[in-house]
Amino acid sequence: MSRPQRLALPTVPRETPPAEPVFIGLGANLGQRAEHLRAALAAMDALPGTRVQRVSPLYASAPVDAAGPDYLNAVAELGTALAPEALLAALHSIEQAAGRQRPYRHAPRPLDLDILWFGDRVIATPDLAVPHPRMAGRAFVLRPLADLVPQRIAPAALQAVAGQAIARVQGPDWAAGSFSIEPSKI
Repeated sequence: MSRPQRLALPTVPRETPPAEPVFIGLGANLGQRAEHLRAALAAMDALPGTRVQRVSPLYASAPVDAAGPDYLNAVAELGTALAPEALLAALHSIEQAAGRQRPYRHAPRPLDLDILWFGDRVIATPDLAVPHPRMAGRAFVLRPLADLVPQRIAPAALQAVAGQAIARVQGPDWAAGSFSIEPSKI
């Protein structure tokens, strides 16, 4: 008796889950600050199921509730299929690769990556709070967010942080070449 032959079924690629829009705050106040931010964009763009979609202009700001050198700050919009906790773990790995240490709260750092919004989700776990709980009081978050999604940032929110030292130092082209996006979308 001969064995029945297996049918060769066509392989159907699995569908990639739809990418959820996520906004990440980027900051650095130690070392080659702009290079740390560019490297972080490249690392985020290389995460599975994740693409950097847009990047805000680059801002310089004084530390808030801390001492140390001035920061460079920006916000990136990602599309990701990663779960929030998986994205947070990946961001922590990117920070560590840049030399981030956490000797005390608000310590100066070569790289800081914060999930500001994860789609329209509200997340409250011991490790992750989304929307970011302190973003409404920080010009270095609201100004770059307003550049990307002005419809989501109320003028009153920007006015509330108007007294914080912040200056736009470069347009979104600062990130050119950091990730795989068409230059027209930067």
